[in-house]
Amino acid sequence: MNVLLEAFGPAFMQRALLAALLAVVATSVVGSWVVVRGLTFLGDALAHGVVPGIALAVLLGFNPILGAFLAALIMSGLVGVVSTRTSVREDTSIGLLFVGMLSLGIIIVSRARSFATEVTAMLFGDPLGVTANDLVIQAIATTVVVVVTVVLYRPFLALTFNRDKALTLGMRPGFAQAAMLGLLTISIVSSFQAIGTLLVFGLLVGPPATASLLVSRLPSMMLVAAVLGALAVIVGLEVSFHYGTAGGASIAFACIAEFFVVFAANELRSHLRARTATTEGL
Repeated sequence: MNVLLEAFGPAFMQRALLAALLAVVATSVVGSWVVVRGLTFLGDALAHGVVPGIALAVLLGFNPILGAFLAALIMSGLVGVVSTRTSVREDTSIGLLFVGMLSLGIIIVSRARSFATEVTAMLFGDPLGVTANDLVIQAIATTVVVVVTVVLYRPFLALTFNRDKALTLGMRPGFAQAAMLGLLTISIVSSFQAIGTLLVFGLLVGPPATASLLVSRLPSMMLVAAVLGALAVIVGLEVSFHYGTAGGASIAFACIAEFFVVFAANELRSHLRARTATTEGL
């Protein structure tokens, strides 16, 4: 037990833990909608689409969170414009902008090599470098995500299962879609310090996907995803502290590992049930 608690003795590890847990709450809530609605490709694209905004912020010396947020808004807006004003399908427009924004980010980074270390930390996460100010911003962002989800739960739910029905009920599916994209953007941008923009996708999809194997109702999925995400955070930071691995990557890998552990357990249970039923039939 002392070995486990030792990792969270230093103040910087405590800040890293708190930052990652706040990220878990935000991404678990939004990620559950992403998984249920099949928006994982869009989530992945937005997570990569903020790269040029962060790179420009570092290069020009303004807040990287603002740069990431503006880049995400531009990308989500362009996805809507391209998919509605052309014959190109939405997934194709997402793919085009995904590659375009990521390429632009890499181009900017390649022209500012002196900033490579700081940009790399933002892309892949630096939970051990979280400051008190970062925690305040994350707490505000997480509160916004939770409150808006509670307030717009019914419109989000109607949009998830039947957009036309939501329209007839006067729930404004267009507004609900825009609000959900806004929450997705906020959860990604507010989490990049703890987990990194290129790895936040693991936190956004991993715990909710694992939770979907265990429960079916959305509120339960969000709660279970948060618990699973918190466990992944603790395991990831423990591994990072004791073995010197990258904190963000360790957390993201733990999220994905949880999915396959639960998946394997479910398969084993199904196999044992089928075997028991066959034996009883004989």
